[in-house]
Amino acid sequence: MSRVTIGGLADQLGLSKASVSYALNGQSGVSEETRRRVLDLATSLGWHPSSSARALSRSRTDSIGIVLRRDPGLLGSEPYYMSLLAGVESVLAETGKALLLRMVGVSSREEISTYRQWSAEGRVDGVMLFDLVVGDERPPLLDELGMAYVVHGSTPDVAPGRVLTNDVGNDVRLIVDHLAELGHTSILHVAGPAELAHEVDRTRLLSDRGASAGIQVTSCNAEYSMEEGERVVVAALAADSGITAVVASSDLLALGAAAAVRRLGRSDAAIISWDDSLLCRIVAPAITALDRFPEEQGRRSTRMLLDVLLGVEPTETAAQPSELVVRATSVAAHPVDA
Repeated sequence: MSRVTIGGLADQLGLSKASVSYALNGQSGVSEETRRRVLDLATSLGWHPSSSARALSRSRTDSIGIVLRRDPGLLGSEPYYMSLLAGVESVLAETGKALLLRMVGVSSREEISTYRQWSAEGRVDGVMLFDLVVGDERPPLLDELGMAYVVHGSTPDVAPGRVLTNDVGNDVRLIVDHLAELGHTSILHVAGPAELAHEVDRTRLLSDRGASAGIQVTSCNAEYSMEEGERVVVAALAADSGITAVVASSDLLALGAAAAVRRLGRSDAAIISWDDSLLCRIVAPAITALDRFPEEQGRRSTRMLLDVLLGVEPTETAAQPSELVVRATSVAAHPVDA
């Protein structure tokens, strides 16, 4: 027997998902006749609400929470997150819900403490998780606390049915194939912090795809800042003059790479940013970048969480595929002098 969902019940009865959810959870907002129709059909089909859905239905705050391990003073310098949060807010505004945003620096302990506090105080209906780390303790904790959540990541099995999945393989294919067409055979990958799961995936897949295309990939890790990008790229290019292209894991790292290239007089070096932003468009020369549609990612993540809160199977579980925006830093590799 196929799984019975609130969405399926709503379709059969010609009702909205919200009305079916209200009826099943004993909430106001529907007539007694409608409630009886919903309950009768649900019983006949063997539908049973999950324990977490029952718990969530008892009281609602009409707020969702996001905890970011970011310095509040630096968030404005990260266009990716500003765009993503704009997408989150656009969906919440449509539904009359609010966002509770907490920034805790780099402290994982403070982030965990925040979830425990929100759970104990009933501050939010659910949360969205970003920047998964290797062996992340947050999904198991939230399961233990009975908090609804969705994950923004690249590995669906972290929380089946609750992950908005980014196709890192597609990103890597776009980057490597573009550099191969330009004739590059040795590239530097400036990844973000090594503990981030998506950076581990990017490094591994970039190396594999590069090897298949005859490209040597040298990877190093750095914090997401212009200063770090410039520092590691200067050191790498000075140590290996054979590197002809740089792939940076964020727009800020890419700006740092551009500064390093200018400093070293390496106008022949190509640069690709894994994140597109206004910064990549207005800098001279403009930087080739992946448009990962962060605002749309924010919208999809939010709709996923709202579906989870309704007990509805999320209809969208994949992020919009990235597109490569080619700009001035897509320079062809110069032939090596004999």
